[in-house]
Amino acid sequence: MDKTVGDVMHRGVTTCPPDALLSDVAHWMHKDDISAIPVTDAEGFLVGIVTRTDLVTLRVHELWREMRAEHAMTRAVVTIPPDQPLYAAIGLMNEHRIHRIVVVEPCPSGHLRPIGVVSQSDIVREMAGEY
Repeated sequence: MDKTVGDVMHRGVTTCPPDALLSDVAHWMHKDDISAIPVTDAEGFLVGIVTRTDLVTLRVHELWREMRAEHAMTRAVVTIPPDQPLYAAIGLMNEHRIHRIVVVEPCPSGHLRPIGVVSQSDIVREMAGEY
């Protein structure tokens, strides 16, 4: 039986608000050794994601220190619920050419609450029998 996304994902997730300064986002990524931070609104619902690539791309702008997560974030976040088979996450990563997917819990309101992240590293770890 194939494992689910929930079996291999990193539980818990570092998030930031849309008005977080990019320097703070970079600090949190560095401190937690992560390559992306989901952006959530005041109620904890997913509104975007900022990746290391986004930060590096914006670093060339003289005003990057004044920029906020909302200026850097991708709004169309690829997501998956934890009960989906791992092969579904792999398919999404390949289709969208991304390295990680935000694992979400759908709420009755239709909004999505991030509960974890599944990355290519998690999948390789699972393949190596480390789970």
